[in-house]
Amino acid sequence: MSGKTRSLGDVLQEFSQHRRLMQEELQKIIVGQDDVIEQIFAAIFTRGHCLLVGVPGLAKTLMVSTLAQILDIRFKRIQFTPDLMPSDITGTNVLEEEESGRRNFRFVEGPVFTNILLADEINRTPPKTQAALLQAMQEREVTVGQETYNLPEPFFTIATQNPIEQEGTYPLPEAQLDRFMFNIKVDYPSAEEEERILSSTTRSEKVEIRKVLSGKAIVNLQKLVGSVAVSQYIVQYVSRLVRATRPKDASAPKFVQELVDWGAGPRAGQFLIQGGKALAAMDGRFSVAIEDVQKIAIPVLRHRVSTNFQAQAEGMATEDVIQRLLREIPTPEIPKYER
Repeated sequence: MSGKTRSLGDVLQEFSQHRRLMQEELQKIIVGQDDVIEQIFAAIFTRGHCLLVGVPGLAKTLMVSTLAQILDIRFKRIQFTPDLMPSDITGTNVLEEEESGRRNFRFVEGPVFTNILLADEINRTPPKTQAALLQAMQEREVTVGQETYNLPEPFFTIATQNPIEQEGTYPLPEAQLDRFMFNIKVDYPSAEEEERILSSTTRSEKVEIRKVLSGKAIVNLQKLVGSVAVSQYIVQYVSRLVRATRPKDASAPKFVQELVDWGAGPRAGQFLIQGGKALAAMDGRFSVAIEDVQKIAIPVLRHRVSTNFQAQAEGMATEDVIQRLLREIPTPEIPKYER
């Protein structure tokens, strides 16, 4: 038994080192944004998708393309525009004529058939085209005509989005938002970080990026993350937290009943636990801690809780509601032997 434990500990330590190597390589190009990078890694290691939200010019696209260089897997980028069609994403059937004169249809794969898909400025295309990603993100397959095609493993979508207040944007429907494990806010850099960005990007030096993980290694690490232990106390806490976001639930605090239109569904709880497992594994730990769940609560719940007009009138954003919930929902009393 002790041999198994030691072996698992060695594997987790190795995983933690891989994660550090990935971060070091990424930070050769990207300055700061440690929380953003950690959340992207957590999504990758749990087969999740993530949405990066921020104004143009914050290196969202550069972050994802650099990540693709670190990982030895296929990468495709789709620039979402108002005239983009669903078939431009999924692929289409083309009519071909053989030498014998016989005609038949051949499926030509779209850019969605890859390992990392960068959906750049996803909210600059109408909902009809946005919806082309729904089946790919949930079932990891694409249906064209009467045929269904499986996507390669691993597959994850990293989308970037401009704030919806900007010109030429189409808000993502709730069903589309719910496919994303994390809604990651990319903020402006600090003064020191901005000086480093200006200094490093205005030189003509070329930075060499090393590949750290192959596709097969990523799939194996995803299985490892899935085996991280989650105690019943954590499950109860996650359930309590998610249910408290629903204004019509008996356990919802008064301020949620007053300020929230609708809350998170069970998928939010699944992602909180999976994200907690990823944070624990990346830190080389065997089990999920309450702090892991609290750390990712905002990016998991931010796009799954809708505040009403009263909240807006009081200046309460969704993040404020979630932070207040984290303060008010009691954490379970975990016996010492469970730690």
